[in-house]
Amino acid sequence: IETMGGLVEKVIPRNTAIPVAKAQDFTTYKDGQTAMAIHAVQGERELVDQNRSLARFELRGIPPMAAGAARIRVTYAVDADGLLTVTAREESTGVETEVEVKPSYGLGDDEMAEMLRDSMVNARADMTLRLLTEARVEAERMLIAFDAAREVDGDLLGDDERAEIDAFVVGLRELMTGEDRDAIGDATEAFNALTEPFAGRRMDKQIRGALTGVAIDDLGIQPEGDNA
Repeated sequence: IETMGGLVEKVIPRNTAIPVAKAQDFTTYKDGQTAMAIHAVQGERELVDQNRSLARFELRGIPPMAAGAARIRVTYAVDADGLLTVTAREESTGVETEVEVKPSYGLGDDEMAEMLRDSMVNARADMTLRLLTEARVEAERMLIAFDAAREVDGDLLGDDERAEIDAFVVGLRELMTGEDRDAIGDATEAFNALTEPFAGRRMDKQIRGALTGVAIDDLGIQPEGDNA
């Protein structure tokens, strides 16, 4: 199945006996995301464009939540006749959709041998590119999350703090266009540390808002010095 950045997550490995059904959980990438595109592929490589596309469909009706909060279970089932059914289900609502891929999509022996040969020849390069892509995806995820937070609570940022973060973002995006995954990963961690005070102030604000008008007795908290 295709994941962010054009990567491939393997669900059913080659040479698995059929019939078989395997499920894996995925989640959303952006805050408020209400739909997910599902792309099933066949092959041995690490990037989706290096594999063979089988089917595409969309799961709609995902409740709008923070990125990473939704739980989407994707099930791949292959029956004894080779019919592949891909089902996507949002666990909290039960909303579900599926697609079938007929056995006529199967590969011939020569095609399978060529796919295996390509995967072995390119294994090291494929993994290097995968790790680089994962680093870029994680950096982009953090930048998107920060932009969404700043849109809501930008007033919690001081002018100097905002300028420092903006300058750091320019540098991080420059690194993301390069090939040094370690540098991207280090900069992503540094960005997380840089924005942590802002995240803390946002949390304090949310807690204060949630407690507005709530009495201490309602919280089950006893003031210090009172007898039990």
